[in-house]
Amino acid sequence: MITSIQGGVCAAKGFSASGIHCGIRKNRSKRDIALIYSASRANAAAVYTTNLVKGAPLIVTKAHIADGCAQAIICNSGNANTCNADGIEIAEKMSAMTADALGIRADDVVVASTGVIGQPLNLEPIAAGIPVLCDTLSSEFEGGANAAEAIMTTDTVAKEVAVSFTVGGKECRLGGIAKGSGMIHPNMATMLVFLTTDCAISSEMLAKALSSDVRSTFNMVSVDGDTSTNDMVAILANGAAGNEEITCEGEDFAEFAAALNTVTVALCRMIAGDGEGATKLLECVVDGASSLCQAKTVAKSVICSSLLKAAMFGADANWGRVLCAIGYSGADVDISRVDVSFRSAAGVVDVCRGGAGIPFSEETAKKVLLEREIEILVSLGSGEYGATAWGCDLTYDYVKINGDYRT
Repeated sequence: MITSIQGGVCAAKGFSASGIHCGIRKNRSKRDIALIYSASRANAAAVYTTNLVKGAPLIVTKAHIADGCAQAIICNSGNANTCNADGIEIAEKMSAMTADALGIRADDVVVASTGVIGQPLNLEPIAAGIPVLCDTLSSEFEGGANAAEAIMTTDTVAKEVAVSFTVGGKECRLGGIAKGSGMIHPNMATMLVFLTTDCAISSEMLAKALSSDVRSTFNMVSVDGDTSTNDMVAILANGAAGNEEITCEGEDFAEFAAALNTVTVALCRMIAGDGEGATKLLECVVDGASSLCQAKTVAKSVICSSLLKAAMFGADANWGRVLCAIGYSGADVDISRVDVSFRSAAGVVDVCRGGAGIPFSEETAKKVLLEREIEILVSLGSGEYGATAWGCDLTYDYVKINGDYRT
């Protein structure tokens, strides 16, 4: 059984975290650097952005965890450390300073940055902040919450979640924090996601679970159609729960994968719902597809439609925009079999059957679409496969936020 519990990256045994303001960001009230630490060396895995332009921290992290291990994560907000001539050197120095302060190996440090691209990253505030980060490490809820706050950029809320599950008769925990609000588009988003677990699982199986999971979770999130340069999802597993290490597929691996998916889906919903300027979380649920690829392609296309996103902002049941997005998705769909409905806490309204409009109450539709969370239900009538994608509405505030993001 998978049970939701309080916490984020500190929910699992053996992990502590902290987050402070060190001076990267001008606003002193905002934390801008975070540290996550495992009391013992952990197995590690990560996935990265598909953008050809990659932030220096990603390149350094990939090299550091090539052996499948890590013990700490250092992350700053306010500056992406991307497209800088000395970016690799800066990321390596961040790792080395963190390692020295913790008494661990520099290549056991995952390093990440988020914020403005192409701006020099000054190491002085980071150097001054790292000792404070180490001194304020806490395994309590507050430690993880401070770290979650410190990695935020245009996010309006911190994002963290944790679950408890059982493997081999031992209670295990898995938790995570995330940031992501704009420059979000499959594959992955302008997101940083850090996951921790005390479950004992080999680095090979950890990588297998993570790479498989992101295909149906983080790769199905879109806010604005832009794929970031600094996306990373990293996970550390320190084995402190005491279960027999998972080294192959089977019942224990399936339970771990299910727990991981519970956490990542929750974080996906938080990221999509907190899209820049967003007022609504959109969830496109596709069923009746002839293949998983078809289902995913349709769900992504619908959730990425700027016209549909604008309609959802205005609570306008313009279902034709759903069909339009399906039509240009590239999926081989028989439009004459497509059904569309909108659903929320206020009810459900059927708007299209067999690829054609049907009579519905505009008043009821308005009530359904005025809710904070809206499901766009698409049935393709051609098979047994399904997929879900997450996004948000497109509002005036999105343009305002991005019109002066750098200045």
